[in-house]
Amino acid sequence: MKNLKKNIANIVTLSRILFVFIVIGLLYCKNCNYSYIAALMLTAILMWFDGLDGFLARRLNISSKLGALLDIMGDRIVENVFWISFCALGWINILIPIIVLTRGIVTDSLRTLAFEKGYTAFGKTTMMQGKIAKFIVASNFCRFTYAVCKAVAFFFLIAGHFPSEYLHKELILYIGNICAYISVVFCVLRGLPVIIESKRFFVEEK
Repeated sequence: MKNLKKNIANIVTLSRILFVFIVIGLLYCKNCNYSYIAALMLTAILMWFDGLDGFLARRLNISSKLGALLDIMGDRIVENVFWISFCALGWINILIPIIVLTRGIVTDSLRTLAFEKGYTAFGKTTMMQGKIAKFIVASNFCRFTYAVCKAVAFFFLIAGHFPSEYLHKELILYIGNICAYISVVFCVLRGLPVIIESKRFFVEEK
């Protein structure tokens, strides 16, 4: 029981990875209403879990570097699997997964260097030092806003392709696409401070 409490946040994080693959599998069951309903429900749950793992870690005082690492890994896998799959299905422009993947590789590579020096992406030991950088990258407001944009984009893009004649699909897809592009802008903007602030690590090594 003690081990379960200690690892509950990490279990929630890892379950998101499992759910996203199940969602994509369900989306390929075309012309099946039940599979799309299940996909929508699982998408809502896994996006809720995106904030739940951090909440549990703070509430139970079980935050750790491993948890921070798994959280970033989970985020990357979930968003990349969604964007790549949506692109493969012909739902979004190929530039979206290209930009998101490139940004993720660059920032995560730099965060690895910071991690080796005892820093984390978020929390008390965040690698961000400047106030503006901390706000853009590590503040609850920006992290929450970015997560909501992605969640709405994922949910509405799936809902917009639901095999039903009773939904206003054009409006749903419009909202989904707008949120997708807003998410990409957020993604790039939140990556820039990581690149800028990481320069000091290279200076320290000289």
